[in-house]
Amino acid sequence: MIYAGCDVGSLTSKAVIMKHGRILGRAVIPSRARPQLSGQEVMDLALGEARLCRDRITACVGTGYGRDNLSFVQAAISEITCHARGGLWLLPTARTIIDVGGQDCKAFRIDDRGIPVKFLTNDKCASGTGRFLEVMAKLLGIGMADLGGLSDRSGSPITFASTCTVWVQADVIKHLNDGRTPEDIGAGINIAMANRVAMLASAVHPEPDICMTGGVAKNEGVVQALEKLLGARIKRVKKADPQLAGAIGAALLAAERDGSR
Repeated sequence: MIYAGCDVGSLTSKAVIMKHGRILGRAVIPSRARPQLSGQEVMDLALGEARLCRDRITACVGTGYGRDNLSFVQAAISEITCHARGGLWLLPTARTIIDVGGQDCKAFRIDDRGIPVKFLTNDKCASGTGRFLEVMAKLLGIGMADLGGLSDRSGSPITFASTCTVWVQADVIKHLNDGRTPEDIGAGINIAMANRVAMLASAVHPEPDICMTGGVAKNEGVVQALEKLLGARIKRVKKADPQLAGAIGAALLAAERDGSR
C-alpha cells in the first residue's frame, strides 16, 4: 500500500509519497494563491520523483492552512496533529516539537506515540513566523536560505528593541542607511526571531528531546539563538528535510486511517 501526505502552507506546499514508513517521493514548492493548484502541483512532483501514477495512491491526507480546499484527499487533519507524528518519525526520541510555519508558530509536547499532550500556537502576529524572515530577507536583498548563515559571520549583532515586524522592518532600513553590515543586521533578525519563538516554546515547558520542524529549522542562526534562550539543545534531524514534517505526518496518518477501516 502506498500513502501520501500533502501540506499546503501559506508560503510553501509540501508532499510526500510513502510505503511501509519509507519516503518514495517528495517535493516542496512556493504556494500559489489557490491551495488546490498548489496541492495538485506539489503532489504531481512528488509522484514524479516516486515514478508513480496518482491511481497508485491508496489514501492521502491533507494538512496546512489549505487542507480544506484539496479535492483529492480522503481527510483533512490539523497541522499540530500532523507535525507531531511527522516530528516523531524524524526524531523517535522527540518529546517537544517546535514548528515555525509561514503564518504561525506552534510549540507542543508529545507522548511516545506522537500524540500532542500540551500545545500553544501564535497566529496573531507575523513576528515569530516564516513571513517575518521572508520580509527581512527581501530587505537585505538575499534569499531566506542565506539568512541563517549571516549569524556566523557577524561580529556585533544588532539588538532590535521590538519583535513587531513593522517596527523591525523600519529599523532594518535605518541600519542599512547607517552603513551597518548585512551580517550584523541578519544576526539581529535571527535573534529577534528566536526571542519570539522562545516565549511560546517556554510556555509549554519543553522536555527533551526537542525537535524543530518547518523551513525555519534549516536556519542555523535562529536555531542556535533559540538553544541559548531555552537553555536546551535542539536535536538536528537527518532522516529527511524538517520542512516535510507535516506532509510526512499526514502520510503516516493516511496509512493508519486506512488500516483501521
